[in-house]
Amino acid sequence: MAGRNVQPSGVHLLWGQRQRPPRGPKPTLSLEQIVDEAVRLADSEGMEALSMQRLASELGVGTMSLYRYVPSKEDLTSLMVDAAIGTPPVIGERTGWRAAMEMWARANLRVFERHPWTLALVTRPRVMGPNEVGYLEVALAALHGTGLEPAEKLNAVLLINGYVRGSAPFLPEREPEEPQMVSWQLLADLGQEERFPNIVEVMAAVADGGAEADIPFEYGLRRVLDGIEARIEPV
Repeated sequence: MAGRNVQPSGVHLLWGQRQRPPRGPKPTLSLEQIVDEAVRLADSEGMEALSMQRLASELGVGTMSLYRYVPSKEDLTSLMVDAAIGTPPVIGERTGWRAAMEMWARANLRVFERHPWTLALVTRPRVMGPNEVGYLEVALAALHGTGLEPAEKLNAVLLINGYVRGSAPFLPEREPEEPQMVSWQLLADLGQEERFPNIVEVMAAVADGGAEADIPFEYGLRRVLDGIEARIEPV
């Protein structure tokens, strides 16, 4: 669904259907250069650092000259999101639906790992670009032949997509074991073992290797897929 502030010309830009450039001096930049620099700036400093004035300064042009390429900052944001999402994953035709959806979910998660600023933007009403729509196409193709009804296939994709987006803010910046061990050591140092006996039991078992230590994202993804699999009748 298109966002209110996205102008029709911005939709054409997003989908690569560019209108004839206005008369005037020969363009010194390309749309790709502008979007790439905007993504680089957002990656390094966050979206709060991005303005048309700052972007123009980084590109060495006047602020108003950017509007010859992009009608508005809202249009620029849509272009940035689709560029950051990138090309959808290629999944072999013989890949089973479950393995395919695992690959799809991990590829989706990697977008947020590389470009954390996209997470707040993909949940807003806006125009979806070809890369993002391509992701949806790949996911629905993976569920083709499962016997799920069309609405169920879409809901399954939205469920997995929602799980990925819900997990993204909690991606560890360090090795997964480090924050767990810090928490466990803190409880021990504070003498809080008796107050939190169940936490102590679980974390001690994980620390000693006596329990299955799994990456939380992978564990949750498998459980989501288990639920979808329960809806698929054996062929």
